[in-house]
Amino acid sequence: MTSSHLHEHGDHEHSHEERGHGHDHGHAFSDGHPRRPVAEASGGHGHNHDHGLEGHSTAGGKHRKKLVLVLCITFSVFAVQVVGALISGSLALLADAGHMLTDATGVLIALIATFIAALPATSKRTYGLMRVEVLSAMINGIVLSVICIVIVYTAIQRIGTEVEIETGPMLIAAIAGAVANLISLLILQSGQKESINVRGAYLEVLGDLIGSGAVIVAGVVILFTGWNWVDQVAAFAIALLIAPRAYSLLRDVVRILLESTPKDVDLDQTREHMLSVPGVEKVHDLHAWTITSGVNAMSAHVVIDQESLDWDHYDRILDELHACLGEHFDTSHCTIQLEPADHANHENDVHA
Repeated sequence: MTSSHLHEHGDHEHSHEERGHGHDHGHAFSDGHPRRPVAEASGGHGHNHDHGLEGHSTAGGKHRKKLVLVLCITFSVFAVQVVGALISGSLALLADAGHMLTDATGVLIALIATFIAALPATSKRTYGLMRVEVLSAMINGIVLSVICIVIVYTAIQRIGTEVEIETGPMLIAAIAGAVANLISLLILQSGQKESINVRGAYLEVLGDLIGSGAVIVAGVVILFTGWNWVDQVAAFAIALLIAPRAYSLLRDVVRILLESTPKDVDLDQTREHMLSVPGVEKVHDLHAWTITSGVNAMSAHVVIDQESLDWDHYDRILDELHACLGEHFDTSHCTIQLEPADHANHENDVHA
């Protein structure tokens, strides 16, 4: 039995993945195998076994209808706020309208990305175009950052100038925006926990809701005090609210593009689980990464003892390893190389 035997039998490997998803559904783990880690079991992404590549399913694709609905709402509110800003002369409302436009654009990009990401894999793109969702989230983050800078620049330009604000149209447009944003937020609430792409849209809508709230507060203050400069303060406040959200989104995008270990996967615990399988002596070259939201991947070299080199032991070890990684760490797409100890000695031990 050579260490490459598994990779030469793709159908056999696939059958292991299918049978291995049964730790809590009848799969017999060996005595002493740790249970699913509590931190991962209660993680925000939820437990889902449609994460493999066979169906070309992404987390964002499951929430396509929600994105369409939010897109229609967002474009409608954008039009209302632009009209309101032109009539009232409010910079804060115009800033919120501009932010709403970027939201609509971001949701449109996210929606298009869910279709592109679902295209089948090819020999040229073995993971298909799933990473398009991540690139979409990156565009959203960059657009948020640009809008933040533009708002601050425009607000600074207005310092020392007197601009008359019509609070009636300002408040009507802001309240309409707040209600629409609240509805959109509720629509995207569940999807943002699963998909970084949907999360990008969710964060933008959340920022708009807070921005609309700031505009409402500013409008009320101006209405009762006549302090038109409050409008500029509200514009600065909206920019300050946008900045951390843009940073958070871009940070998660960079984490995926750098193929860092997924946040919900603890490789030390993963190694501990794999080493608990009878016959496994050592685990090295253990890697985990995210292809796109909801699709984690993992690879490892697993050294087995000499007594486990017969087919029955080999088959059982591979079954349990795939079941463990799928059930305990939500990683259905796994590449595991089983190898005897003497083969491992010939490898460059670059990775732990």
